[in-house]
Amino acid sequence: MLLSVLSSFWLCLLQQVQGLNIPLQDASSGLEVRDPLEGLVTWDKYSMIIRGERMFLFSGEFHPWRLPSPGLWLDIFQKIKAMGFNAVSFYTYWGLVEGTQGKVRFDGVFALDEFFKAAAEAGIYLIARPGPYINAETAFGGFPGWTARIKAPLRGDDPEFVDTTELYAATVGKLIADAQITNGGPVVMLQPENEYDTWPGVNNTDFPAETNSNYMEHVKQQFKKAGNVVPQMVNDHLNQGNWAPGSGLGETELYGIDAYPMRYDCAHPDVWPKIRWPENWQITHEQYSPNTPFFVAEFQGGSGTGFGSVNADACNALVNQESVRVLWKNNYSFAIKIFNVYMTYGGTNWGNLGYRGGDTSYDYGAAIKENRHVWREKYSEQKLEANFFKVSPAYLTAVAGNASNGSYVSTDQIATTPVFGTDHPTNFYIVRHADWTSTNTTAYKLMVPTSIGNISVPQLGGQLVLTRRDSKIHVTDYDVGGINLIYCTAEILTWARDAAGKRTLILYGGAGELHELAIDLTNVTTTSAQKTSNEATVKTQVLGSNSLVIQWKVSEDRQVVKLGDDLEILLLWRNDAYNYWVAELPAEAPVSNYYSPSKSTVIVKGPYLIRTAALDGDVLHLAGDINGTTDIELIYEPTSKVKALSFNKKALCAKHNEEGKLTAQLDFEEPKLALPDFASLKWKYINSLPEIQTSYDDSDWILCNNPSTNNPQPLLTPTSLYASDYGFHSGSLIYRGHFKANGDESNLFLNLTGGNNFGYSLWLNDKFVTSWDGTGLGGGESTHNETISLASQTLEKGKSYVFTILFDHMGQDEEAPGTDQIKTPMGIINLDFAGHAQSDVTWKMTGNLGGELYHDLERGPRNEGAMFAERQGYHQPAPPSQDWEVINPISDGIETAGVGFFTTTFELDVPSGYDVPMSFVFGNSTIANYRCQLFVNGWQFGKYVANFGPQTNFPVPEGILNHNGINTVALTLWALNEDGAKLDGLSLEPEMPLWSGYRKPWLSPQPAWQARKGAY
Repeated sequence: MLLSVLSSFWLCLLQQVQGLNIPLQDASSGLEVRDPLEGLVTWDKYSMIIRGERMFLFSGEFHPWRLPSPGLWLDIFQKIKAMGFNAVSFYTYWGLVEGTQGKVRFDGVFALDEFFKAAAEAGIYLIARPGPYINAETAFGGFPGWTARIKAPLRGDDPEFVDTTELYAATVGKLIADAQITNGGPVVMLQPENEYDTWPGVNNTDFPAETNSNYMEHVKQQFKKAGNVVPQMVNDHLNQGNWAPGSGLGETELYGIDAYPMRYDCAHPDVWPKIRWPENWQITHEQYSPNTPFFVAEFQGGSGTGFGSVNADACNALVNQESVRVLWKNNYSFAIKIFNVYMTYGGTNWGNLGYRGGDTSYDYGAAIKENRHVWREKYSEQKLEANFFKVSPAYLTAVAGNASNGSYVSTDQIATTPVFGTDHPTNFYIVRHADWTSTNTTAYKLMVPTSIGNISVPQLGGQLVLTRRDSKIHVTDYDVGGINLIYCTAEILTWARDAAGKRTLILYGGAGELHELAIDLTNVTTTSAQKTSNEATVKTQVLGSNSLVIQWKVSEDRQVVKLGDDLEILLLWRNDAYNYWVAELPAEAPVSNYYSPSKSTVIVKGPYLIRTAALDGDVLHLAGDINGTTDIELIYEPTSKVKALSFNKKALCAKHNEEGKLTAQLDFEEPKLALPDFASLKWKYINSLPEIQTSYDDSDWILCNNPSTNNPQPLLTPTSLYASDYGFHSGSLIYRGHFKANGDESNLFLNLTGGNNFGYSLWLNDKFVTSWDGTGLGGGESTHNETISLASQTLEKGKSYVFTILFDHMGQDEEAPGTDQIKTPMGIINLDFAGHAQSDVTWKMTGNLGGELYHDLERGPRNEGAMFAERQGYHQPAPPSQDWEVINPISDGIETAGVGFFTTTFELDVPSGYDVPMSFVFGNSTIANYRCQLFVNGWQFGKYVANFGPQTNFPVPEGILNHNGINTVALTLWALNEDGAKLDGLSLEPEMPLWSGYRKPWLSPQPAWQARKGAY
């Protein structure tokens, strides 16, 4: 049914959009060839214009491949839409879809069709960012591993590199082109390349050089040739005009910048840096791109985490609701009209897809948590701000003034930036502390020109206050459906006008603040204000001949002021305003569920989340989530006819309260969940490091015999030992070095690179020699040098021996253009073996089975590493464990240094209608020295490093985790100490169950174990 509905929906959109286009004519026909975007996506110096309507494009970053459960993509889109956003920016990850050179696989969880369908269903426009380079804290910056063997500089115009991008660009370009708004899809913009701003040897003032312009132009044309006609944009993180319209070869149509002013010190979230405060963006925008809307293509929505650092909640504390108020409102003071927040939903670096500095989580401290919850306060703060601009059309053509300390206010401790209306009389005044990091409370008066003259506010006595790390948007001559708000110091959440002409205006402020507004009574039928509170809380007074002044002190209780049937004003405490939802009602195609300034809305108070709303006669149908019993209140609906409510298809017993609002109670019942006890489950065990056994045969391993490398880092060994030279790029690596002893083997020097916080273990034949756990001198670094004593080892002259080295591959780096930093080799970089020439040791190595010819096409090229159980595919469901030992990783573990593989199954049966995010949680009661990989139904969803942390909680989304069936969990437990290791604990924990209107996701592919050809 869903498929047919969506098919009809797309066909309807396609037909309507196609009707706007005239087929291309022969030049001799004399007929004008029309722009395929005409009437769909245009822009001027003020804003984007979509389907003929100006709009503030408010976007959140979300990467589908970081949530490999396509059935949950709609959930994320709906939560972004519920925040008041209307767009999503997304990267595609070349390295995940062309792990094997020449075979691009956009299928399974990597397919884009479902992503585009979910965006259309939610009503979210898309900004496509297909790279080929994406950065994004990904391994190789999103490039495939095999690009490390390209001799030419990456991201330059050398054909050796450029030619390798053609198949990917053509394939992804066609997928995006088919989903453009011109074809009835959600894509309205495309970004070629990413942060392409510098080049070695080229000064910033001289950038770009010819090679850069050639390359950038080529990437642009790749996507145009694939059929993309939507405007192309750039994100210039240096804000120096690179690739802006009119800049020459490689120029884009829309110029964007990106900025991360809070930086990344999540360990000290109360310390706000002062080095990146934006001050003159409106000036640079006028200098670089005066004829396009001001576009912030990436703005900091959180920060990433890594091993040995802090967890994502600390990054949320750094980039919190206060920073959203201060920094975002500062952005608005520059009259930005396209705004993308990186990240809005981060997701997970499952399957080793992250770069060397990150851990498994990509929660990013974003507004939507990794487990998809939306309880972080900044989610609600962002909702307040985004909804304000949806009802403020004057801002769409407003222009920025200049910031000044003490201007428009009574103290130089406050800075104000005016944003002036051009075709509306409305002005916006953004006030903040002069020292934007200030934690002081500052009193002030607002002194502004209005339609009735210059006014000092408050007029009814008292002072305004700006508390710690706060900012406010004051407005003058603001239109509320034909009623002029002469000024307002409280902030506006939203307003709406119903069919009978009654306006509902919702204002809010911080606890204890004094606020004041004045209303022009010209279009109001009464001058008498009806209040629901006493005089001490709300004051009203008519001043002059035609203005009503209302002043109130913010309290937890809602105050209501009514002016007859013309205007109802709700005066809220900001934390109460968080509970209000503005939901758009569906419109006729082609707008459908997409945002339009002309669409009707409903305003609802109460639930944890409102996803969708629809009117059916006198019934309002709502879909959303609750996490406890709560009241729901209908604040506004456009018809004045609603008499009944339903929530998640359940009819509610609704009645009118004393204010005349339709209300009902939503009852919540905790779901009954049966969860596994991993300490008592039957686990099957197999040794996953047979390579240290004297009988082990490595004849099928790759011989490291390349005498040269294309890598820019010269070889320090007779043959290359760089992992990428042999097609191994992720997870873990194992080397075996064969030699004959001569009796002089006193020590071994190793120089290894494995990424930040990597570790390794070394054996000589079956004897454990040593491990490095990533700590101590050089701890946390990506490269480690160590001279290892072999004095305790007795080597017999003339006898053959084998070194076995296992080490963690933490992911490749990212890079600035042209540096080839992502080619930094991983593996053995150098060695010195006492008594031997380097050539005396013959090295073999392995990584994941098949390397770039990887076996598990469903889970992608990075999901597996070198460990024996991974190479065999035993981490997948139904391994051949009948004859394996029964050993528990929690109570037993492994007794010596090495790797044990454990697998078990358990069943879940989550009741219907509940969304219950779940996480695997490792105990950390002791300081242990082990590394553990977590596989869930074959998907690698956790790399736990016990001695570093801090991540112990590993969310696994429904769809990967089967909430109504059998699950297989598997662990690789690597003990770095001679006395072995066992888990401190492991549990599966539900996190705030929700009775939800989400669409239950289907299972992602979970192919079971099959014997692998060529496995060793």
